[in-house]
Amino acid sequence: MAQADGATPSTLEPVARPGPRRAPQPLRWRLLEIVTAYLPLLLMGVLALGTWWLVKNTPLADDPRAMAPLRHEPDYEMRKFALQRFNPQGQLRAQVEGDVLRHYPDTDTVEIDNVRLRAVGPDGRVLHATARQAIANGDATEVQLVGQAEIVRDGVDGSPPIDFRSEFLHAFIDTERIRSHLPVTVTQGGTELRADSMDYSHLDRVIKFGGRMRAVFSPRDAK
Repeated sequence: MAQADGATPSTLEPVARPGPRRAPQPLRWRLLEIVTAYLPLLLMGVLALGTWWLVKNTPLADDPRAMAPLRHEPDYEMRKFALQRFNPQGQLRAQVEGDVLRHYPDTDTVEIDNVRLRAVGPDGRVLHATARQAIANGDATEVQLVGQAEIVRDGVDGSPPIDFRSEFLHAFIDTERIRSHLPVTVTQGGTELRADSMDYSHLDRVIKFGGRMRAVFSPRDAK
């Protein structure tokens, strides 16, 4: 086609004749194409979410909340038993007998019905104790006697044995100490003392009474 003089030359290509239109794809195929295109991204997201959930809900090995608290229930019992404790040199320090023994793991204590205790001090003197029930720590160095409690200890330097009686006596075997916050009766020879409370230290040879006290002394022999 001839171009008129003075006309600006065109830089555009001739427009091509439009071809036939493609028929629109069905909706399910378009959805399938979208899902296929984003499937790797969806899988990565699901994997990351699952990993986060596992980390959040996995209990730690040292988490104290994962440990069930111990209940005050016995984990074992013994009947008609006899237990002995020895020092490193092999000498007998204590022997405990009773009808029934129950061990409680939450406090590491034992309860003994109709207890009978025999303890030997470093000086060789012997202590005997009885009660309807006893509560002792794991190594039997501390014993609480409850109900018709009685402790009889050998005397010192030829003196007669000393007898303690009360509804509650607290004996410390290693330190050789006896305490009671309830009324107690102490007898030695012909002397009897009653008080509302007591603290006796065998190592110090000292006995302290609290509250009201009543004493009965026997007359000395004419000799």
